[in-house]
Amino acid sequence: MEFPKDLKYTKNDEWIRVEGDIGVVGITDYAQDQLSDVVFVEYLVGEGDTVSQGDVCATVESVKAAADVYMPVSGEIVAVNEALADAPETVNSDPYGEAWMVKVKLSNPSELDDLLDADAYQALERDH
Repeated sequence: MEFPKDLKYTKNDEWIRVEGDIGVVGITDYAQDQLSDVVFVEYLVGEGDTVSQGDVCATVESVKAAADVYMPVSGEIVAVNEALADAPETVNSDPYGEAWMVKVKLSNPSELDDLLDADAYQALERDH
């Protein structure tokens, strides 16, 4: 199980990588492992939409479950990873790379302070 140190995490198993004023968001290795074989990714947001921390931005479905993907921060959606519609299994094979879900222009960077670092997230998952 991977827990990259350069990411921030939510208690709901999302990650965010901050690149300047843009946050790249996806679900964690732990989340994809719990879901098992991902077969469908549906976006509930599109480019130009304004979202708040905690909003649902996508739904990920696997052969055994479905899970909502929550926004770790507030801002404006600047990109949606449409490639996942054709290759949802990428969520299983590369959760921290090619399987990013949305990119968001941060409207309140201080919200990042509410998120977990890699060590805190790893400790949380150990307790599950």
